[in-house]
Amino acid sequence: MALSTKPAIPPLENGDRLSRTEFERRYEAMPHLKKAELIEGIVYMPSPVRLNQHGEPHSYLMAWLVVYKASTPGLRVGDNTTARLDLDNDPQPDGSLLIDPERGGQAQISEDGYIEGAPELVLEVASSSASYDLHAKRNVYRRNGVKEYVVWRVLDEAIDWFVLRDGQYERLTPGDDSILRSNVFPGLWLAPAALIRDDLATVLATLRQGVASPEHAAFAAALQPNT
Repeated sequence: MALSTKPAIPPLENGDRLSRTEFERRYEAMPHLKKAELIEGIVYMPSPVRLNQHGEPHSYLMAWLVVYKASTPGLRVGDNTTARLDLDNDPQPDGSLLIDPERGGQAQISEDGYIEGAPELVLEVASSSASYDLHAKRNVYRRNGVKEYVVWRVLDEAIDWFVLRDGQYERLTPGDDSILRSNVFPGLWLAPAALIRDDLATVLATLRQGVASPEHAAFAAALQPNT
């Protein structure tokens, strides 16, 4: 008599239509898989990552976020961290910045370590304006209340910073000095032209100016735990 065997968990396939529960079950059964996302119930599995088109830009943006966090208490930074937004969407953004739930942030951290709900800020590295980051995924982030969404379109040599206002994304307007300044995270300043031309010294110098501003000092003080 043949022994019964437990059926194997099917692998994730690009284009699968799955529930969030089934997506996570299959993803967890594939520990070798580095990145997969569920967007509007459809599985997306990116191609291998090129250094100049994704790897380096990703690392630069993460360095920018981490340096800001180092000067700002009460924040959490995610690098390729899955966010459970709703029953059809489990994106894995390249980077996320969120206020700790214990300091009043809008997202929560689940018992199994996932972000649940919308981070205050999400960033993605995209190849061009044709990427799903600027279409299906942007709509998902907007609908679920991600307050700021930053996309670096590497091939287009452009950076889009969207701010959520009245349920719609509007482009953040730079100052007269061409600096982009976050509305949600005071002091989070970005010199987009410097970032695009690989001038990290200027990017970080601009950020240091931001965290030295009175607005950042007030924000950091407000995030301090009550004693």
